[in-house]
Amino acid sequence: MSNKRIPERTCTGCRRRRPKSEMYRIVRTPEGDFLLDKSGRANGRGAYICRDASCLEAARKSRGLERSFKSPISAEVYDNLIKEMSSIEE
Repeated sequence: MSNKRIPERTCTGCRRRRPKSEMYRIVRTPEGDFLLDKSGRANGRGAYICRDASCLEAARKSRGLERSFKSPISAEVYDNLIKEMSSIEE
């Protein structure tokens, strides 16, 4: 019997804990760019968000990602992240 622990992360939008595999990782690269990390292994500081655009909107309103990264995030970065999320889901 294997009791392998499944890693969980907290969504910066809705604040719910979910298995890491069910979430997207948003990364601030060492160069300062923000990306949607599909592999979950990109270099840089990461924050997790549910695979739902409404959670990204909630993170935008509550400034959850800005707190996670300890830096301001422009509106165009949020727009790019939403576009990336919708292109993955299609």
